[in-house]
Amino acid sequence: MENASKALIIAGAILLSILIISLGILIFSQAQDTINSINMSEQEIMAFNNKFTPYEGKVRGSQVNALAQAVLTNNRSATENGEEETKGIIMSGEGINIDKKGESKLVKKLSAGTIYETTFEYKNGLVNTITVTNPNSGSGTPDKP
Repeated sequence: MENASKALIIAGAILLSILIISLGILIFSQAQDTINSINMSEQEIMAFNNKFTPYEGKVRGSQVNALAQAVLTNNRSATENGEEETKGIIMSGEGINIDKKGESKLVKKLSAGTIYETTFEYKNGLVNTITVTNPNSGSGTPDKP
């Protein structure tokens, strides 16, 4: 009887060990997939950022409107591919509110002749946040580019 109980304890310990090892392998494989999706080549990062960086700095309202449409398109594509956390972009300010899932819309079209300032923040080398401000919001006369 004593040998049978020891055998059951040993069998239980072996099953528990197999369960722990399987759980470790599962976690490792999921982490590896995440790491592989984040590690983009330098060319892929440049290609992604080049869709947005021409709009960085002082730009006209029509260019900001085009940038907002590019961000919406990008975010919808990233959401469809399950990449909104890595490739989604937040864009806000001056009547614009776009989240990483691409569900928000351009609140209003910006005045084509007004000059706006766009600032970019990067995360892991990719454009992550775009902020749009009107540097002349108090003066009433737009800058000339």
